[in-house]
Amino acid sequence: IHVTRRLRPLAHLEGDQLLASSPREHAALSASAGTGKTHVLTARVLRLLLAGVDPASILCLTFTKAGAAEMAERIHARLAHWVRLKDAELGRELLALDEDPGPEMRARARTLFAAVLEATGGGLRIQTIHAFAQSLLAAFPSEAGLMPGFRPLEGREEQLLARSTLADLLVESERQGDLGLVRDVQAMSLRLGEGGAETFLMACARAPAAMEALGPREGVEARLRLAFGLPLGDIEEAIARECADGAFDLDVLDGLARANRAWGAATGLAGCDLIAAWLGRDASGRGATLAELAGLVVTKSGDPRKPQAGLLRVEPGYEALAGRLIDCCRRLLSMRACAAMVEALAAGLRAGQAFARHYGEAKRAAGVVDFDDLIRWAEALLLTPGIGEWVRYKL
Repeated sequence: IHVTRRLRPLAHLEGDQLLASSPREHAALSASAGTGKTHVLTARVLRLLLAGVDPASILCLTFTKAGAAEMAERIHARLAHWVRLKDAELGRELLALDEDPGPEMRARARTLFAAVLEATGGGLRIQTIHAFAQSLLAAFPSEAGLMPGFRPLEGREEQLLARSTLADLLVESERQGDLGLVRDVQAMSLRLGEGGAETFLMACARAPAAMEALGPREGVEARLRLAFGLPLGDIEEAIARECADGAFDLDVLDGLARANRAWGAATGLAGCDLIAAWLGRDASGRGATLAELAGLVVTKSGDPRKPQAGLLRVEPGYEALAGRLIDCCRRLLSMRACAAMVEALAAGLRAGQAFARHYGEAKRAAGVVDFDDLIRWAEALLLTPGIGEWVRYKL
């Protein structure tokens, strides 16, 4: 005995949900979990069927297999439910969808379950995006520039292929004397850890076009410097030039020293000594101790120091002077920090660029594609002039 569960009556659609479910509207639906997106999408499919759309021409795409299964179950269960409902109850279901509850629409609603089962191609197509992309490419391999018989990589196999590709890349680099690439991988691994490094490299492999757009490996860091507004060449030398007498705001140091000296407290006199020691160094030494100078006016957390009441009595404009020094120091210290970040990022991108290229070659050699390839190639197929129109017509 086959027992089917009794479904709850359809909830009434109102406002934006009703608008989004209409077969006559193009709609983008954005909402958080549990707010009824699947209910609205299911209602849209039901209304398409009630409007007389051929079930074989409807395609539903989801992100996950579970999502696809849930949508299919909801739609089929509702259509089967309609076959057995009394007229009054079925009329209320149609009203909830903003459809005519009259005899003609009720009669059509009762035929939809059979219509879906008997539709060409097995009825409604409710698939994951990746499954759709795979079927599309398999149907048009020559148009997509692929060899027939490719297969998608599963998660565990993808992980094994990625690790073997990285190992082969490092062995080959050492054999060819490409120690720069080895150092880049080491630097990235020290910064991110083993798992983080693998995740970063796979992110690079999933964006082959972006990796190619980086250009030659030797110029990656220079292009990043330009993107972040950093000077080319040695950053410490650039900071040293900014700390020289003719470039640094020495007037603000003079004003701060005079205020602290006039205050006369031990803290103030220590500040005077700090300024004098910094000024006594050459430009390179000043650059190296810039953070020490900044400590006069900022805390360890980087917040501006609140001036003592005694300082403000002898120099009411002390906060403005301190602000000028903060701006000078922050600009140069930020340059140093940004340069360090760019250096680390360049190492990661150079490694990612090499890995992406080798990973792509490894996939082609094995006759496999990953899920990102499926989406990327399906998109390219549909956007190719001439071919894209033919594919959409065939669909």
